[in-house]
Amino acid sequence: MKPAELVLRDVHLPAAPAWWPLAPGWWVLAGALALLAAFLFVRRWRRHRRQRQWARWFDQAGDGLAPAAQVAAISELLRRAARRVEPGADRLQGQDWLLFLDGEKTTAFSQGDGRLLLDGGYRPHVDADAVTRLRGLARARFLQLMAGRR
Repeated sequence: MKPAELVLRDVHLPAAPAWWPLAPGWWVLAGALALLAAFLFVRRWRRHRRQRQWARWFDQAGDGLAPAAQVAAISELLRRAARRVEPGADRLQGQDWLLFLDGEKTTAFSQGDGRLLLDGGYRPHVDADAVTRLRGLARARFLQLMAGRR
């Protein structure tokens, strides 16, 4: 054959690989992402279940008791929760205890309805409305302390 008679043909590239089935690396990545999602879901579900349990404990404390006894029960729960955040916090007294309960964002205990904790458990007569306001305030703080947040 003479060089002029050679038939030249263009280069043929192979077909592009199909996207399915996925390569093994993609399956590993999908599995890792599924495990991560399952882990995060279980962790969040457990945290939510724990908070519901703590809220139930608080709500059941002092049920059916006189208002002064309810204040004493609320104080006891707050002290137990405070011990989780800072050792020795349950032994604080007076204004120091209220300032600890205030935390960094509020003054509701030291200057508001939370002052009832100072002597409400010892009074012969306590206003039921004041106990209801204290209960709402203390419940929120109890859940924060149980979660480990100052």
